[in-house]
Amino acid sequence: MGQLNSQDLYRALWASADEMRKVMSAEVYKDYLLGLTFYKYLSDKQLYDVEDLLEDRKPADLDEAQSVYEQVNGEEQDDLKEELEDKYGYAIPPQYTFTAFYHRINDHTFMLSDLRQAFRDIEQSQGGAYEGLFDDFDITSKDLGSTPEKRNGMISAVMKKMAAIDFTGYGTDALGDAYEYLIAQFASESGKKAGEFYTPQSVAKVISRIIAYGRERKEALTMYDPTCGSGSLLLQIRNFMHKGTDGDYTRHIHYFGQEINHQTYNLARMNMMLHQIPVTYQHLRNGDTLDEDWPTDEPTTFDGVTMNPPYSLSWSAKESFLQDPRFAPYEKLAPKNKADFAFLLHGFYHLKHDGTMGIVLPHGVLFRGGAEGTIRKHLLEMGSIYAIIGLPAGIFYNTSIPTCVIILKKNNTERSVFFIDASKEFKKERAQNFLTDDNVDKIVQAYIARADVEKYAHLASYKEIVENEFNLNIPRYVDTFEPEPDVDLGAAFATLHQVEQDERDIDKTLQGFFHELGLDTKDGE
Repeated sequence: MGQLNSQDLYRALWASADEMRKVMSAEVYKDYLLGLTFYKYLSDKQLYDVEDLLEDRKPADLDEAQSVYEQVNGEEQDDLKEELEDKYGYAIPPQYTFTAFYHRINDHTFMLSDLRQAFRDIEQSQGGAYEGLFDDFDITSKDLGSTPEKRNGMISAVMKKMAAIDFTGYGTDALGDAYEYLIAQFASESGKKAGEFYTPQSVAKVISRIIAYGRERKEALTMYDPTCGSGSLLLQIRNFMHKGTDGDYTRHIHYFGQEINHQTYNLARMNMMLHQIPVTYQHLRNGDTLDEDWPTDEPTTFDGVTMNPPYSLSWSAKESFLQDPRFAPYEKLAPKNKADFAFLLHGFYHLKHDGTMGIVLPHGVLFRGGAEGTIRKHLLEMGSIYAIIGLPAGIFYNTSIPTCVIILKKNNTERSVFFIDASKEFKKERAQNFLTDDNVDKIVQAYIARADVEKYAHLASYKEIVENEFNLNIPRYVDTFEPEPDVDLGAAFATLHQVEQDERDIDKTLQGFFHELGLDTKDGE
């Protein structure tokens, strides 16, 4: 298959799972398709370089590179392995490349156990940095088939379709975007479970552009997402940073992320590698953000904090947390059945004094009373809440409720809050709403200008916030009411009179028809 454009590449990858799609849910086959996509990427990328390293020339295709690789032996093989490990952090032997497996599938000698061993070799490389990376690729699962032969056949069918795609012809962004396309497709099919791993790209763009604003040319940047999911929200920042003189913007950004779900944590690790983020710039952890603070070693504060936590989640809310420096300044703890403010305060605690934080939460955090009202009041008194952006309903896969983005800063001495009501700024596609690039631009430009826009945005002073008793419900500050058009009663009555006259004329016509047919009818029958 020749070079595909981006959309064709996305569709070809998605079509690779057609056989799986017939017998299992997206939540199940997600791990297999993403795992194979990731492995083929690693294999193709390395295989393409083998001939270049050995013979100082690029191969015509993967089959040629595979042939050259299989002829290497002895001391030359040891030297090549060392060189590949130095360059990539792993070395896939010739018998375990994706291309080799494809040939064995055609020869009917492919075994899933060999694929499992190939995965294990990668997991044990780079000093254990990739440990557990393929844990969720279960080759013994009955989801793949009731017998080893059927499971072997299912994976073989996917690999045969995927083999036609040569990943070496695509740049970092294209492959990373293709991976995120697959993640988005899984999110669309998985419904509620999608909230565990994916934030729509348009929302990620809004938050990332706001965090990047004024920092585009920084030599180094630290980003933190305590509920990082697949890492797509965390990675979005790189698209809005100025490229260095070497054209590389990834090496200047350190990514810190924590994720409680082990499957999703591995997804984030693969996503980082597909975007070619160097291992030394990846700082991901599998853990519970609220119950166990992290990071606690340097650095503990970051230039940007971005979050899309699970909404209104239950948490322990142990009284001892009132002594925790993340929550202690706010007098109360977030309610046990609504951890929204607990996530917000955790992220805010890890924000630098001159940093920017963006978090997606349901609208209830803007106006609910009790402990949440107390926490909100403290944040406003400190000037911590900088802006609130109301998003359209129906743009998230895991919920139809309207959400908002809250922007927080630690240096907002005026204590003003900028409100944007973007709830009507969307395009509908099937059952899903989404923000277009124009919608995103409008939000970001309004945020930068920080000036009133009729029926769209308002800069509320701290005095105005106090007068509203620290209630941040957006309609209190942005009036989007559209008056009903004036009704011309005279014209309305004239129309009604005409309708009634038309009905009488129709009745007379029908009576004439009935008379011609010899039928005698009475009015009203």
